[in-house]
Amino acid sequence: MLKRGRTIGILGGGQLGRMMAVSAAQLGYRCIAYAPEGDNVVSDVCDDIFTNKWDDAAAVAAFAAQCDAVTWEFENVPVATAALIPDDRIFPHPRALETAQDRLNEKRFVEGLGGRPAAYARIDSRADLEAAIDTLGAPGILKTRRDGYDGKGQWRIGSDRDAQGLNLLDMPLIYEAFVEFEAEFSVILVRGQDGEIRFWDSTRNSHDHGILATSSLPAGEAIAAQVDEARELARQVADALRYVGVLTLEFFATRNGPVFNEMAPRVHNSGHWTIEGAATSQFENHIRAVAGLPLGSTATVARSVTMTNIIGSDILETEQWLGQPDTHLHDYGKAEVRDGRKMGHVTKLER
Repeated sequence: MLKRGRTIGILGGGQLGRMMAVSAAQLGYRCIAYAPEGDNVVSDVCDDIFTNKWDDAAAVAAFAAQCDAVTWEFENVPVATAALIPDDRIFPHPRALETAQDRLNEKRFVEGLGGRPAAYARIDSRADLEAAIDTLGAPGILKTRRDGYDGKGQWRIGSDRDAQGLNLLDMPLIYEAFVEFEAEFSVILVRGQDGEIRFWDSTRNSHDHGILATSSLPAGEAIAAQVDEARELARQVADALRYVGVLTLEFFATRNGPVFNEMAPRVHNSGHWTIEGAATSQFENHIRAVAGLPLGSTATVARSVTMTNIIGSDILETEQWLGQPDTHLHDYGKAEVRDGRKMGHVTKLER
């Protein structure tokens, strides 16, 4: 267990790291971060930041030497970078990154545990894509196997013609059959160093152009009926990875039960509501797990909760939310305002 005043390192410079660092400070820890040059908003709330490239082994070693424990806030931190941190100091273990960073490997891993992803096919050539469309049908989604998030690296394929007109990127791809679903939801858990697991309530998630727009509770009957099965898969994933910290699995609620979409080995956008809406937020419980502290209650503390992402220039009109009762604004402090960029979020509670 880390004593108060010790240092927690964060790999990544974004808003998730920023919110982790705030929770760490409340628990008596100091934080330093490591990320390449950029708009690293984590630096506003950290004691120090290393702005070096991911493959700078000497800089990573110097960073690690100052940390009593290390975690990450970004699922695309290179596995090779995370592997430079001693195993007894990095939580979760880099095996979680290695599993989640390749969509094909991730789906096979989940299938091996009894999970059910959407039907998929590995795509290494145009012939592979044509064969996948013949077998799985269209519409479908063509995705890069690596580095995609918030709708990036994805193409909707409505017909053979769409596939013929697409210039395939020179990288591994995967084709997923379209899933007819009633709702989308997340299962977010925290697993401690002793193996204890706690779950937050699952929200109904809505997306706009591939970016999460809202997460809301109550989630509705369709999701409530499938949460237990989805949680059991999430528990198996966490245990198989010997995971420590917050882990997120996303699902489609379908007529035939939950269909696995993807996993995120980190705190998650659909869990931001927990800052005000749960007894212990996902950020605080992640830090508790990394530090070896007892986990906090994940109980929801309001009758209803709605978290709304603030995208692009909407951040310039925050007064529209601040005048509403029991509404909480989180501005991530990003310098550049641009379309499609997550600039903050707002959470509204009804008690």
